[in-house]
Amino acid sequence: MMPDLIRNLGDLLHQALESRTPIAPLTDTHPELTIDDAYGIQLRMIEQRLQAGESVVGKKIGVTSKAVQQMLGVFQPDFGHLLSAMVFNEGEPVLVDRLIAPRAEAEIAFILHSDLVGPGITADDVLRATDFVLPCFEIVDSRIKDWKIKIQDTVADNASCGVFVLGGQARRPHELDLALAGMVLEKNGELVSTSAGASVQGSPANAVAWLANTLGRYGIPLKAGEVILSGSQSPLVPVVAGDSLVCSVGGLGSCSVRFK
Repeated sequence: MMPDLIRNLGDLLHQALESRTPIAPLTDTHPELTIDDAYGIQLRMIEQRLQAGESVVGKKIGVTSKAVQQMLGVFQPDFGHLLSAMVFNEGEPVLVDRLIAPRAEAEIAFILHSDLVGPGITADDVLRATDFVLPCFEIVDSRIKDWKIKIQDTVADNASCGVFVLGGQARRPHELDLALAGMVLEKNGELVSTSAGASVQGSPANAVAWLANTLGRYGIPLKAGEVILSGSQSPLVPVVAGDSLVCSVGGLGSCSVRFK
């Protein structure tokens, strides 16, 4: 795909983000779109946000669990950039009118104390480079109308990033078995799902290793101090104003989020 077209599509997605007006799937209008093209579009979208004064605070992995893959019809992971305007504190309401079609997912966040630069990163490397882990919510959103996405669409749209909330009790990753740690998700006081870390590529640490190695092919490191969202352990949960969610993780406590 020509560089000018990549820039134009990145600008189009940024305009959709700013106006909260979704657009048709890029794969409908440009069926020739490759995943590498899509990452180029994503980087252009991120460039626009950085020029507006935001900063990169981390990275995210998307579409890691079977439940999310089946729900979206997308069957391989992707990645996106976390920006400063996406950060919400626990207890601070998420305003749904700043999003288009929000859906919540519960996961584990890794906070790094040293860089991870792929290729060749293993799960053990991830654990050694991690300062602590926390339960969190990512509120994903799509600038593609009606969530009608293929892998190229969500990649171009910064892996459908919306906002995120960190919570719970910070723990060193070696203090618990991330693959076996159970997670319970409730919405408005009712049980939505139960899962374990193994639902995310066998362990959240495996997912972060995949991310470091994939980003390494694009010359992008995971940096010390960054927040890395390791991928949803729950189904995507549509949310509206008035909803509240809580996820509880064995050994890590809980994270809550409410919508206004």
